[in-house]
Amino acid sequence: MAVAAGSPKAMSLFQRTFVRSPATAPRCPATPSRGAPLLPGQGLTGGRRCLRQVVGQQAWPPPAQGCCSTCSTPPGLLCPQAELSSSLKTCYQYLNQTSRSFSAVIEALDGDIRHAVCIFYLVLRALDTVEDDMTISVDKKIPLLHSFHSYLYEPEWRYLESKEKDRQVLEDFPTISLEFRNLAERYQTVIADICRQMGFGMAEFLDKQVTSVREWDKYCHYVAGLVGIGLSRLFAASNLEDPIVGQDSELANSMGLFLQKTNIIRDYLEDQQEGREFWPQEVWSKYVKKLGDFTKPENIDLAVQCLNELITNALQHIPDVITYLSRLRNQSVFNFCAIPQVMAIATLAACYNNQQVFRGVVKIRKGQAVTLMMDATNMPAVKAIIHQYMEEIYHRIPNSDPSVSKTRKIISTVRTQNLSTCQLASRSHYSPIYLTFVMLLAALSWQYLSTLSQVTEDIVQSGEH
Repeated sequence: MAVAAGSPKAMSLFQRTFVRSPATAPRCPATPSRGAPLLPGQGLTGGRRCLRQVVGQQAWPPPAQGCCSTCSTPPGLLCPQAELSSSLKTCYQYLNQTSRSFSAVIEALDGDIRHAVCIFYLVLRALDTVEDDMTISVDKKIPLLHSFHSYLYEPEWRYLESKEKDRQVLEDFPTISLEFRNLAERYQTVIADICRQMGFGMAEFLDKQVTSVREWDKYCHYVAGLVGIGLSRLFAASNLEDPIVGQDSELANSMGLFLQKTNIIRDYLEDQQEGREFWPQEVWSKYVKKLGDFTKPENIDLAVQCLNELITNALQHIPDVITYLSRLRNQSVFNFCAIPQVMAIATLAACYNNQQVFRGVVKIRKGQAVTLMMDATNMPAVKAIIHQYMEEIYHRIPNSDPSVSKTRKIISTVRTQNLSTCQLASRSHYSPIYLTFVMLLAALSWQYLSTLSQVTEDIVQSGEH
């Protein structure tokens, strides 16, 4: 999507973690976990404001049934390439090329939802590549964006004129559309509909600036909220989650908006340096005449006040995030959704009232990111993490801040969700047998964890998202 002088991007709500401990069992005792791999960080590649991601492992023990119709591998384990069709292998290769972290995250999902999300990602990546390509004239780009969803049903359609880095997804679109048509119809319906809505949204914002807070929400809806809605509908269609997860688009939209706003807020300086503006004019114009004026030393106090106001706006989505995550019953889906959210909350806590946002990069420490990924595998732990960072923000609110009342009010609202009674499970309470198993697993998984460490580093350093 292009906005103002540039264009950000953002599809993304994917992530996962490490092995589940006894204390991190699924939230619903009556619903057995499907042996899920765990997920991390977040992000799509591309020139926009995307979400960063990490890689993870799988939960134990895996159920006896196979992970999908084309593979005998237990759920949570990666599908052997030898058991995939040649075209599906190619799709996973494209997935790995366009986003290494997403590739691992997606393969952590249970059942046939794995392939559906892979194709969903590639379709949106192809659409996003068209929108990002500044060599395509607006007159030509708008019809492409409006019609892109229809190309999913045209076996021979491809686009050969793109100059973008990820142009292979357009040049070999017939392979992607073939695997799209091979998906169950319930998945095709969701993917095509989200692609259509996103295409029209991208076209709307090609020459449109983000002026009001309402426009900011609308923009974030098109580039991230729709992804959350699409994923939620896919989860429900797979029967891994209850129908309400796919039906409640308001909560799914909030999941995407929270992640997108976090990235936009944190990346102020990077966007300024690249000629992009995503902070809503309705907010920043109360403090300065031009958004770029926040980088001037004499405006630093005003800059921080504007920053705090936008963070307060983003925090308003947390109640929806908690409600959404509380409904999930499949472990792999929960991990996939929860990790990005706790990463975002930690990021906002680091940015709040922080002048460094206007001087350099504010990022989560690598060790902190890994800890979040390991802990955020059940609802009580996620609530405890949210409580921790909300309290950090609360105790740093300046009494003179213009948004002080709103910030305290939203934090009080979140507190009412009983977060203070949730405590992170102490890994020191694990049984000796479990600890022995974990040590053995760690030894056998050394190379895997090394890869995870590298991906985490990518995310912490603004990786792919």
